[in-house]
Amino acid sequence: MTSYPASTRGHGVGVVIENTSKVYELRDGSDLLALDRVDSRIEPGEFVAIVGPSGCGKSTLLSLVAGLLPPTTGRILIDGEEVKRPHPKVGVVFQTDLLLYWRTILDNILLPIEIKGRRRHKYAARADELLDQVGLKGFGGKYPSELSGGMRQRAAICRALVQEPELLLMDEPFGALDALTREQMISDLQTMWLAVNNTLVFITHSIEEAVFLADRVLVMSPRPGRIDLDRRIEIERPRNWKSRIEPKFIGYTTEIRAIFEAEGVLSKQ
Repeated sequence: MTSYPASTRGHGVGVVIENTSKVYELRDGSDLLALDRVDSRIEPGEFVAIVGPSGCGKSTLLSLVAGLLPPTTGRILIDGEEVKRPHPKVGVVFQTDLLLYWRTILDNILLPIEIKGRRRHKYAARADELLDQVGLKGFGGKYPSELSGGMRQRAAICRALVQEPELLLMDEPFGALDALTREQMISDLQTMWLAVNNTLVFITHSIEEAVFLADRVLVMSPRPGRIDLDRRIEIERPRNWKSRIEPKFIGYTTEIRAIFEAEGVLSKQ
């Protein structure tokens, strides 16, 4: 059995995914193999992006790491501990913000603190600091309906970060945003992660987004999901729009795109 050491880099925890498969039982009694024998190791403090076509099992894999679903075979370890349920060191950001419309933005951010039975007043200052960092200073007393989609997603990220998670899981958090808001959110996320330096696993459909943000990009095959490529991204941080015209950046995106073309996910131009 693989063991995993305590955190040695930044404020993150390590993740081990061992021979992990997931089978769903469908209503007609048949089985659907969503993930097939996935193996990966994520170091403490790494930013890992997972990119793949729709239906390849990206979100399933994230749910397994989050402890929201059990694997059919294999196991997942966080900081050396096998995942059996949602882990206290993990925060999750979904594609939709899932803010409660009857609670203020500040109350939404502090919700996980209340759920875990912690003293709310000890985290109020941290919540205000996070709101300031994401450009929402002064919006803590507003309600979700008074904010734009991008502002609500920023609040959702604050809600995950207020717990100071050592592992942050993000499932296509910018997918529903317009192009300009998405561009700004990508830049903001890099800035926040560089400040916190926790472990981050980021699911996306966008090859360019994955390469821009990540230390490593895992490329998944069409269902059943397997890891076809584990590519380390050697581009200096902090990255900006100029990074996208560097030969290295173009090389990484071309390599990943070629894999999808070979699998028929993208058409050859």
